[in-house]
Amino acid sequence: MSDMAVTRELFDQVMVPNYAPAEVIPVRGQGARVWDQQNREYIDFAGGIAVNCLGHCHPALVSALKEQGEKLWHLSNVLTNEPALRLAKKLVDATFADKVYFCNSGAEANEAALKLARRYAIDHFGADKTQIIAFKQGFHGRTFFTVTVGGQAAYSDGFGPKPADVDHVEYNDLDALKAMMSDRTCAVVMEPLQGEGGIISPEPDFVKAVRELCDQHNALLVFDEVQTGVGRTGASMPTWIWA
Repeated sequence: MSDMAVTRELFDQVMVPNYAPAEVIPVRGQGARVWDQQNREYIDFAGGIAVNCLGHCHPALVSALKEQGEKLWHLSNVLTNEPALRLAKKLVDATFADKVYFCNSGAEANEAALKLARRYAIDHFGADKTQIIAFKQGFHGRTFFTVTVGGQAAYSDGFGPKPADVDHVEYNDLDALKAMMSDRTCAVVMEPLQGEGGIISPEPDFVKAVRELCDQHNALLVFDEVQTGVGRTGASMPTWIWA
């Protein structure tokens, strides 16, 4: 199969068209540049979109991949491994977090955070504390739960009944958030900088006020920094739950 002719048309034949890729098919890269099947050179401004801005074929990354590839590949959750533990220790030492949870995607991270927020609220405050408040034009992943929380109808409509007790307010609208929050609220979910919604920054005092409202109503604050974390916009981290 390695000598099979691969064209953009093959995508239309064998792939589900949930995306519409460009006609160009990159075959190799170096730094910020990629080359296509005809050896035409391009500058890659996308960087894998948001969370994988590593360039192409950096010697340190290539070396790490080769080294690990000759040791262990995949292990199930019934075993741990040295690289994961070393990374977890670095993350704990560099942040406020006491423990780390690894998963495969931002959607999984947010799904786990939302489930944990609901479970924590029910266990500590009762079965009625289930409301999740998020912000319009947010983006938290493509699972059914996370697109529902994301607040963009184009992603969440058309699949039947949505997960219940999820409400949305305008980003940066503190009065709207105050009006919606109550002691039924189990969590507020927010991006500290909206990406999919149009690169929208919060007002200087908005995030602090959200934190204070969560404290007032015994609600968790879930920070979705899947796109903005790990130093991409400064000193910050991925998805966190702030109790």
